[in-house]
Amino acid sequence: MAILSKDEAQTILKKVLSFSTADECEATLNGNTGGNVRSARNSISTAGASENVALAVQSRFGKRSGTATCNEFDEASLRRCVQRAEEIARLAPESPEYVPLLGPQTYLASPGSFAARTAGITPDYRAEQIGSSMALCEQKKLSSAGFFNDSAGFVAKRNSKGLEAYQQVSSIDFSITVRTADGTGSGYAIANYTDLAKFDAARLTRVAADKAASSVGAKAIEPGKYTVILEPAAAIDLLNNMMGAMDARNADEGRSFLSKKGGGNKKGEKVFDERVTIYSDPTNPDVPDLTFSNDGRPQQKVTWVEKGIVKNLYTSRFWAQKSGVPDIPPPGGWIMAGGTQSTAELIKGTAKGILVTRLYYIRAVDPQTLLYTGLTRDGTFYIENGVIKFPVKNFRFNESPVIMLNNLEALGKPVRLNGSLVPPLKIRDFTFTSLSDAV
Repeated sequence: MAILSKDEAQTILKKVLSFSTADECEATLNGNTGGNVRSARNSISTAGASENVALAVQSRFGKRSGTATCNEFDEASLRRCVQRAEEIARLAPESPEYVPLLGPQTYLASPGSFAARTAGITPDYRAEQIGSSMALCEQKKLSSAGFFNDSAGFVAKRNSKGLEAYQQVSSIDFSITVRTADGTGSGYAIANYTDLAKFDAARLTRVAADKAASSVGAKAIEPGKYTVILEPAAAIDLLNNMMGAMDARNADEGRSFLSKKGGGNKKGEKVFDERVTIYSDPTNPDVPDLTFSNDGRPQQKVTWVEKGIVKNLYTSRFWAQKSGVPDIPPPGGWIMAGGTQSTAELIKGTAKGILVTRLYYIRAVDPQTLLYTGLTRDGTFYIENGVIKFPVKNFRFNESPVIMLNNLEALGKPVRLNGSLVPPLKIRDFTFTSLSDAV
């Protein structure tokens, strides 16, 4: 019963609410079915599948709240779950940030968020895909480690104020690291899709294999400030960290890169290069998403940054009401507008620079400037006169995505990663502070 229809889900939720004696009650069903397969050294190491539907009941008495969960749906189990939530609520302290549950809402339609073909993935399909990846590496005398994961499911909500929501979702995630036999060369590729029709493990593995073979014999060059081309897999983590920091309360309370001296935030101010535009849209066909947030607020198309100017910040319902600011939930995925050039075309237009495949072990240094440190890995290359000249040893970097997006030289064509659309970025004066021996 992992993927319930709207009617099946709402029938359960109506029954749950009928058992409630609380002032307010909200019930949420999450169902998921899927599987995974993991490989190492060109051999499958683990494989698994899961299927589950879980219910969460939140009961409220005044400003006191309690939550209980279960995954059995006979009448007695549902009653116990509701009773447990109410017992917890009566024992809980009052919340100083209480807001009433939402009433009926209107949600956008996002039919592209679910693909039946993804929901129908079998163990044989997973084995075929990872098998084609491993076979390619065997032929090239390379060693690979990959992870393939697929899931399909639904989210349904209902509360005592009349809110009702339901949506199905599906996704495929694949990552592959390829190493040369002597361990001196490494390459990486990653992908994320809603529909398996776009997925090809062998194609992605070829990208990683070519990187691995090309990164052998890396030369050490001096750390310093360089023009870099960040592939989408390298850019996304820093940009995700930045998007995760666009919270109005953090900014208003002085804990953010968007805080203003003396109080308030930088909404309406130009913070980035004018070519930077970032928005979210749950109905976008390339990155469809849930059209409602965890607390039931509708997800709309929202522009977060437009031509370098901060246009919106997300907020909790409590902070929106207290501060009188727009009530905007945080986005799921996001879309950064880009150009038409591929990574290869950005390389052709670079006189001198560094190509970075991936960043990892990223850690915060200063949250108020969004300064991060971390390492490059899995393919770092020196560019000269529009061509890759040779691989270079990996670097430690110290950089802020805010500074990075003010040193922007070019944007490439966005590609989908982790539910977002991310372009390759050409950045000047990217700061490398030391060398790293890791590959």
